Amino acid sequence: MEEDIHLYDFDLPKHLIAQEPLPNRADSRLMVVRRRSRRITHHRFRDLPNILRPGDCLVMNDTRVIPARLVGYRTATGGRWEGLFLDAIEGGIWRVLGRTRGKLQYGETITLLDLEGRDDIRLVVGTKHPDGYWLVRPQSDEPVQAILERVGRVPLPPYIRKGQMAERDRESYQTVYARRPGAVAAPTAGLHFTEWLLDELRAMGIELCWVTLHIGMGTFTPIEIKRVSEHRMHAEWGQIDPATVATIHRCREEGGRIVAVGSTSVRVLETAAQHGELQPFEGETDLFIRPPYQFKIVDAMITNFHLPRSTLLVLVHAFGGHELMRGAYEEAIREEYRFYSYGDAMLIF
Repeated sequence: MEEDIHLYDFDLPKHLIAQEPLPNRADSRLMVVRRRSRRITHHRFRDLPNILRPGDCLVMNDTRVIPARLVGYRTATGGRWEGLFLDAIEGGIWRVLGRTRGKLQYGETITLLDLEGRDDIRLVVGTKHPDGYWLVRPQSDEPVQAILERVGRVPLPPYIRKGQMAERDRESYQTVYARRPGAVAAPTAGLHFTEWLLDELRAMGIELCWVTLHIGMGTFTPIEIKRVSEHRMHAEWGQIDPATVATIHRCREEGGRIVAVGSTSVRVLETAAQHGELQPFEGETDLFIRPPYQFKIVDAMITNFHLPRSTLLVLVHAFGGHELMRGAYEEAIREEYRFYSYGDAMLIF
């Protein structure tokens, strides 16, 4: 029964899909779900210091969203091209997703447009990988980040203004603690934190520590097959350093709870504990957390309200239980919570 993808489907009124963040991030709503008592209560995110306990440890993903959305045209034909930078590999080659009318030809070029719509560098088209991305080579020796800052747009998900960036998204689609560039999507559970709120949490004796997971576009890929276990999970690069591992071990020894901020933090924590005890980790993970997964590290998690049929929703059900999470989502819709990246949050104990 837990295998059927239809268990992770639901209908959401379109007006509940948040198109803008709130002016003050911490004013977002927070649904608190307690697994043991099966009780659901409603709060504001700024109430978090009154909900957590001194000695708890918040684990946050410090990845930074890069301006990865690319706009340009096929140099020879003038046909519009849109793409998404995924990463750069050896030899100065980029991996990109791309969309255009017609079929791209090996060796043709794409002219990228800067933020003012002016011609900028060209990409030479190489081969297409079976996973759907293209290998391309920029006709420039500049560092990747310098090029992207000039020609890249914030890669908003398609359900926010059809993916069209406004200048304000450069700041609002980024956590206040983002510091390691590499993600093409934001760790959205962290978007609710402000510097003031982080200071309040520290002052009351809550530990803050950091992991990294560079989020890829697979985050938004729906599960298209009926049996969840047959879904091929995307791989993402992550890291947990020895200092974070030591902080988490100390917290647990002293009776504190490990509270993961976002499904991405959950994923990298559980990856680093696959062989038993949590250890430092660096590399790619394709861990697919689904029922009846037994969590080794995470005691509680903060998460946004996710897309139906997504691997993120499956992870949340694995943590909170199918029946309880389905009820929580039904209540969120009745109470008109704001959904998805710029929406409200849930804390599951």
